[in-house]
This record gives sequence, C-alpha cells and structure tokens, in this order.
Amino acid sequence: MSSGYIIAQVEVTNPAQYEEYKRWSTLAIQTHGAEVCVRGGPVQPLEGHWAPGRMVVLKFENFQKAKAFFDSPEYLKAREARVGAAIMNMVAVEGV
Repeated sequence: MSSGYIIAQVEVTNPAQYEEYKRWSTLAIQTHGAEVCVRGGPVQPLEGHWAPGRMVVLKFENFQKAKAFFDSPEYLKAREARVGAAIMNMVAVEGV
C-alpha cells in the first residue's frame, strides 16, 4: 500500500500564536504516527508561483490515515489554535 502525505505551505502572520499551533500539531503528529519529513527550513522556489513561507511535509502509513489526521480531534485543537496565526494551504497526496 502507498504512503500518504500531507503537504502544507504556511504564511505565519502571528509568530507568538503560531507557537501554540506548533505545540498542538506536534502532539497530533505523534499521536497519528506521522513522520515529519520537512518542517520549516529554507525554501528556494525553482519554478512556478510558490508563495514565500514555511513548508511542511508529513508522511503517513497510507493516504486514508493522512486524510483522517486532518479531521482528528487532536489536530482540531491545533487548527483552532492556528486561527489568526497563519494562512495555511494544505493537501493530502497519495504516494507511489
């Protein structure tokens, strides 16, 4: 079975409040057994229209688990903490 991934592009608008989101999202990531592949770090757009900001890539056992993570009670706490702290673009992707 193929792995599932969550890929997020984040524009942090309130760094102090975003720390609360990171705390809750870390707990959710651990609870759901995701592997953090990318979380912050330098970003260098190579082609296309990438917005500047923070990139996150999470790897899950499969696509269904990646989608379930987003709707989980654990991640809901993180999403609530993120309101007003960041603009988030996020997708779930099935791996090969």
